[in-house]
Amino acid sequence: MHKGINYPGRIETTLRVVFALVIILSIFSFVQTVSAEGMTQISGDAYAGAVGDFGCDDSEGAGADFINKMEGDLEGCLYVFVESYHCQPSGTYFERGHEIYVGGGDEGDSGTFETTYLFSSKYEDCNTFDGPIFGRCQHPIVEGSGTGDYEGVRGRLHLKDDPEAGVIHYTGHMK
Repeated sequence: MHKGINYPGRIETTLRVVFALVIILSIFSFVQTVSAEGMTQISGDAYAGAVGDFGCDDSEGAGADFINKMEGDLEGCLYVFVESYHCQPSGTYFERGHEIYVGGGDEGDSGTFETTYLFSSKYEDCNTFDGPIFGRCQHPIVEGSGTGDYEGVRGRLHLKDDPEAGVIHYTGHMK
């Protein structure tokens, strides 16, 4: 390297590689834990909206920034509370927060549980959320937060955006 020359491409590439390695190692560690603990695999789709959309107007969601209507193995509303976010000039976006899931009652298991989450995505312009390219997040369930049918629940959800279809696919393991 020559002194005084800026290598922003190398820095961004290095950060991407480190981020990918952290995710891969986290998933590998989680898969080993899931296998050992006999968890149940879950999956389905989610649809983002405002509080009140899709009938998601539970009192537990008061003050949420937005919701994800869950369908599939989880039937209910996931209320999202954003705690921090960062948009980089490259369009890379990071967000951190917590959520409360409210089960659908007549439509499925009733009760609640809480998660924390870390969301990463890429947009053509993340300041306006224009041109979504990809998005994914991890949602570990907060131990001891479950009520009703979810009392004592443990596990993790993984959500992955499908911008072209306008849907969020989720998978996970719960016990």
